[in-house]
Amino acid sequence: MARFDKITELRVEHITKRFPGVLASDDISLSVGEHQILALVGENGAGKTTLMNIIMGLYQPDEGKIFINGQEVQLRTPNDAFDCGIGMVHQQYMLVPNMTVLENIALGMKNSWKGLKVDLQMVREKVTEISEKYGLKVDPDAYIWQLAVGEQQRVELVKTLCLGAKFLILDEPTSALTPQETDELIALLKNMSKELSIIFISHKLNEVKALSDKVSILRHGRVVFEGSTADYTPKQIAALMTGHEVEINANTDDPSNGDPALVIKDLCVRSDRGFLALDHFNLTIKSGEIIGLAGVSGNGQRELAEAINGIRKTESGTIEFFGKQIQNLTPGQVIQTGMGYIPEERNTEGIVPSMSVKENIILKDSESERFSKNHILRNKVIEQASNKAKDDFDIRCPGIHTAAGSLSGGNIQKVILAREISRNPKFLVCVYPIRGLDMGAAEFIHKELLELRRKGVGILLISEELEEIMNLSDRIAVIFKGRNQAVLERGEATTDRLGILMAGVEEDE
Repeated sequence: MARFDKITELRVEHITKRFPGVLASDDISLSVGEHQILALVGENGAGKTTLMNIIMGLYQPDEGKIFINGQEVQLRTPNDAFDCGIGMVHQQYMLVPNMTVLENIALGMKNSWKGLKVDLQMVREKVTEISEKYGLKVDPDAYIWQLAVGEQQRVELVKTLCLGAKFLILDEPTSALTPQETDELIALLKNMSKELSIIFISHKLNEVKALSDKVSILRHGRVVFEGSTADYTPKQIAALMTGHEVEINANTDDPSNGDPALVIKDLCVRSDRGFLALDHFNLTIKSGEIIGLAGVSGNGQRELAEAINGIRKTESGTIEFFGKQIQNLTPGQVIQTGMGYIPEERNTEGIVPSMSVKENIILKDSESERFSKNHILRNKVIEQASNKAKDDFDIRCPGIHTAAGSLSGGNIQKVILAREISRNPKFLVCVYPIRGLDMGAAEFIHKELLELRRKGVGILLISEELEEIMNLSDRIAVIFKGRNQAVLERGEATTDRLGILMAGVEEDE
């Protein structure tokens, strides 16, 4: 495999890739020049990640060629791509959960071996160098399973840079960052483009506009548009991407007068690493209102959602659900109280990937009288309900017998949403509901959440997307190191004010 001191151009020509029942890449051609940043956008399932996986040697194209600096290359494995100087930060993290950050990075560094041993000190020095150079803070000794999603994402970026990437592919790199961190990353990537070229996959079109030199839009596996980013507004790019004008859903209804639905008092919960992730946390949410919880990933959001839903034990404090204390109940008991839950990790916590769409939709109610009789599933009723959910929630798949894990991220999220909403919950805990989703899927999910609110359902919306929180919430709480910094009315919240609170600066300082 040829090695390149630097990459002045990466070009793909007529790339085609088929999977059973799906044409994922349909005669795609595009190029990225030296010091150039290309934004690759499109709806979920448009073929963006498939194309990048072909460039990284994870998939082999059925047709087409790849050229680096005008020379055709055969990228049969990820090692071939790494040897050529191509690195990728995947949307689905390529990390070993039960190994440390340091060990995960050492796995990919061929020069980390001394004889039969790994030189972890050398790896540690390299990690420290990259972290300090680019402002990417990671704890080398933390286990991956202990880290929040945003922290894992930073590990992926550090790992890729440690491998010596000369051409960088980033799949949704800002999905777990605060506005300030996003601005810093955009500045960092612009600076990095002086040394290398970048393909930047994102659904956040303001970032596409701010960062990229040119934009390519995929739809149904084909390139439907290419142009200079400077010539188009984010709204125009969104219309080109979806094929229609995208509506921004916003909560414009009057504040709720409902009774308290969820009351959290002095809640203390430990993280997997043993420290207090929630430290006397307090919050009250009424029926028929959306409370947005803003915060940088890793400040107790995961532990709060898991404690409410019976997945994590509490140390002290109470969680009252319509007057009944539910802390330390089992997940099954919490479900029976009428709690709905859209978890952070949709692929591992929200669905059973090997099960069909149909099976995932009835997952929480397979023993209910509606879907079973004498412990025997009522397949006809289940088929009818699943097909209705597929249609109502616009789940794009070959059929309800398709494995849920084979769907795109947006469609997996719709499966989860269909299951939770069709159960008519009394309350919904909704964690990062549009992370990694295109604008069309996000538009649909926001519409459904607002409709739930109008039906009197209380919603705890945990998100790092400040635009999402500000558009949907009646009130906004800010969490920092497990404490509630402040609760702001919708009209009081600004991006700057929330960003300052998310950084730990209290209102009275």
